[in-house]
Amino acid sequence: MKMFVGVFVLLLLSIALPSFAQQKSQPSHGASQPEVGGGHIPARGPAPYKAPKEAPPAAHASAPPQQRNYSEKPGHPNAPHVDVKTDRWVGHDSGPNDPHYHLDHPWQHGHFPGEIGRSHVWHLEGGGPSRFWFNGYYFSVAPYDVGFCDGWLWGSDEIVIYDDPDHVGWYLAYNVRLGTYVHIMFLGS
Repeated sequence: MKMFVGVFVLLLLSIALPSFAQQKSQPSHGASQPEVGGGHIPARGPAPYKAPKEAPPAAHASAPPQQRNYSEKPGHPNAPHVDVKTDRWVGHDSGPNDPHYHLDHPWQHGHFPGEIGRSHVWHLEGGGPSRFWFNGYYFSVAPYDVGFCDGWLWGSDEIVIYDDPDHVGWYLAYNVRLGTYVHIMFLGS
């Protein structure tokens, strides 16, 4: 009987010890939280743009446009994104007169009738930047933003739709996995 109890205790220890070791090797909950993405959903969309009190001097007309760097910290993507700790929408600061998001006919396909904001997560079902869909709703990514969604999984990623307070006719699609976002236009259902 003593031998049976001894074997039983050894068996239990051989099962329990690896799980205790695994728990110790994992980082604490606070340290494992990424600064961008990782399942974080912003509480709200970006605030409307507020122009600085003093406008910067106008750039010389013949100067080529500079490629913008959105990676304001090490480990942040070089794409418009939301900072997990502050819910700051990095890159949403060009204001309502940004020519990249000008539409001659805003809302030409109507307004998106589905849920928007943090309370509803949508699952992409297919397509690509020029035309993607979920739940029978179709969208396209703004041409200027296509390069910012090259890591998106168009058949499975989760996104949250937010109103764009500055660019009429556009919504913002936030990728929950990556923490990046792009301007999107509703194409209909």
